[in-house]
Amino acid sequence: MFFGAGTSHYVFCCTSAIVSASASADGRPFIWKHRDTGTEHNFIERMENPGNYTFVALFNGSDSLLADAWLGMNECGFMIMNTASYNLAPDTAKLIDREGAVMRRALEICQTVEDFTHLLDTLPRPMGVQANFGVLDRNGNGGYFETNDIGYIPYMLSDSVPYIIRTNYSFSGNDTDGYGYIRYDNACHLLGDAPYLPSDFTEGLSRSFYHSLLDMDMSDVSVGRWVIDQDFIPRFSSTASVVMVNGIGEKEDEMFATLGYPPVGELYRVTLNEIPADVRPLALHYRAPACNTSLERKLKAFPIRRGSGSHYIDMDYLRPINNSLREINLELYKRHN
Repeated sequence: MFFGAGTSHYVFCCTSAIVSASASADGRPFIWKHRDTGTEHNFIERMENPGNYTFVALFNGSDSLLADAWLGMNECGFMIMNTASYNLAPDTAKLIDREGAVMRRALEICQTVEDFTHLLDTLPRPMGVQANFGVLDRNGNGGYFETNDIGYIPYMLSDSVPYIIRTNYSFSGNDTDGYGYIRYDNACHLLGDAPYLPSDFTEGLSRSFYHSLLDMDMSDVSVGRWVIDQDFIPRFSSTASVVMVNGIGEKEDEMFATLGYPPVGELYRVTLNEIPADVRPLALHYRAPACNTSLERKLKAFPIRRGSGSHYIDMDYLRPINNSLREINLELYKRHN
């Protein structure tokens, strides 16, 4: 058994998408995850195990054993991420929070979507997961597997479904529970019609303070200094925004990653063979320097320390740094276009 029982009970409120070749501006499919979690720190590292595929993945800060992968891509071009789901069948409570272990195992042994299907089919029950697993392979096949303790329902990319978005509810679940309904509408509104670029996600959605229910962009200067942090894609709990792009042809697979609070984070390009030092666990307590820097800026964006201070964003600080870093990060994309 390669799993350990999880112990975290945070509500993980991620936002994600999978984009097919036909919906991509350059014909390269990609997969995106805006990560929210109760663990502020994360890093990217390469994993090599004899007999398994080499991969690079996002791990929680201080996970020196590289036990749980929260997204990643391997040498075969297989890519995976997840969002927690809160409207599927109740879990067994015997085993919980095994999503990271499932994804690490998938990166070790899967080449294709079919391989991932086989993995889910053969895991012991209960699986200890409540998640929308998003996958993409070198052939451009991809989709979400809405997965609970005993089974899953796939939602696959196709000619009629060229992209898919998921937050923290499953389309196969009930329509009363779950989280992220407003964030789902935010993403749909911001994306508009295809085609899409990876930068539309890391530099668009992950930096946007548009609120679909209010139909307002709360980052507009007319809003004023203080904004309540509620139902935006970037949240106080946001810890990374990562897009993984399928290589196809002569291109290599790429990961573009911002660690820490995405609106104040710098973007880094990662490949299977090249991981910038700033996103690796080279800082104290097995943490990434880039994540540390972003979290220091986040404290300035949420400067009130007492009471409910963490619910209030200082937009006078956030607007200029968000805009300037977006421009810097867009230049990185241009250099690797």
